[in-house]
Amino acid sequence: MTERLRRHRRTKIIATLGPASSTPEMIAQLFLAGADVFRLNFSHGAHEDHARRIEMIREVERKFRRPIGILADVQGPKLRIGTFQSGRVQLSAGQHFILDMNMAAGDTRRVCLPHPEIHAAAEIGATLLLDDGKLRLRVLRKQGEALLTEVLNSGTLSDRKGVNVPDVVLPIPALTPKDRADLNFVLPLGIDYIGLSFVQRPEDVAEAKALSAGRAAVMAKLEKPQALDNLEAILDFADAVMVARGDLGVELPPEEVPIAQKRIIRAAQLRGKPVVVATQMLESMISAPAPTRAEASDVATAVFDGADAVMLSAESAAGQYPREAVNMMDRIVARVERDEDWRKGIDAKRPAPEKSSADAIAAAAVQVAQTIGAQAIVALTESGSTALRVAREKPDCPVLGLTASLAVARRLAAVWGVHAITAPGVHSMTQAVENALKISRAEGFVKKGDEIVIVAGIPFGQPGTTNALRVARL
Repeated sequence: MTERLRRHRRTKIIATLGPASSTPEMIAQLFLAGADVFRLNFSHGAHEDHARRIEMIREVERKFRRPIGILADVQGPKLRIGTFQSGRVQLSAGQHFILDMNMAAGDTRRVCLPHPEIHAAAEIGATLLLDDGKLRLRVLRKQGEALLTEVLNSGTLSDRKGVNVPDVVLPIPALTPKDRADLNFVLPLGIDYIGLSFVQRPEDVAEAKALSAGRAAVMAKLEKPQALDNLEAILDFADAVMVARGDLGVELPPEEVPIAQKRIIRAAQLRGKPVVVATQMLESMISAPAPTRAEASDVATAVFDGADAVMLSAESAAGQYPREAVNMMDRIVARVERDEDWRKGIDAKRPAPEKSSADAIAAAAVQVAQTIGAQAIVALTESGSTALRVAREKPDCPVLGLTASLAVARRLAAVWGVHAITAPGVHSMTQAVENALKISRAEGFVKKGDEIVIVAGIPFGQPGTTNALRVARL
């Protein structure tokens, strides 16, 4: 029988699957190297490709008897220009350039922008960013269904490049018809998180949650300045959030992105919502076997800030060194968490408990565990909320999340410090204590004479009733 796997770090790792990592052998290698959650990027790949990846992940899960989370990341509303007669044009700073609704191929004077929402919402003076911000245009005048703009910097523009509109809240839903088709396909296959792209308002999250109908948690990707304006409201709706620094770094000045990252992490921590830091974390490892020192520092910063998880994108999906990238991230995270200043920083940033019995019990459990030197806090959790509340306190000892639901255990795979385990439900505190001790020992967390702290909700089987705390010795 395969030995049960245990991570010796709290911060989780998400690895994106793609052409470089879509065999059973490679997925198993990535899991053993440190991946806790696998991301499927629905901007690429056919439905049957993703279905095969899901089956391979579940086979690895069965083999190693550890719950593995799956994040289905939908594309969202991609705004793009049309095509050019010659495939590309050279634009010069100061020249005028027209964006219109004419589907004819463009030239150095104009190109199609087939998005009436942008034409309607753009104001005089608004900035349009093309090709990931490489070209910047300023709106000078609106002429019917056309925008007359001034080119702010010289550069080449080619077919179907993306458009970002940082100054405007666009009246477009976060879920496109493609996203809905993708989710209708993948939700019945058993995913754990929906990655919702280009969230602007809490209503975007509500729309995804209605479509999910409880089958998957919704992770709002924060990559637009408008999302930062509505951060607290979005967090109230979302189950988790991602600091998606790719598009966020296009629409915000570069110097603002680290500040936004820290603000998002802090706001998510206050609410006990998992928060992921993503994009370009070990970018050079797409083609090199080792990261730059700056990239290693970037991963470390997210860990010092208390992010629940850090994510690899192209590094594991299409790079030449997918296993090495996951292993490197695992090594960086583990090293940071052994540092004395990391623990001091985590303790200093611990949020005050909310005024609820669940938070009071979670905070007390952490205090008791620290006082008695407990080897683990065992959270018996029906919906995952008890484990989330304890994880919010960032205890010094591991958190064992015991749940009868495999779906809940898989979602907890993305949560800071939680070692999720599926176990049959219990009906009394005596039974709960016996199970907690037995499982803690079997999982290698305690030995004879060690103490654990147990947190649960009574009556058992009712979600959201965290109200009981026990100390037990093996």
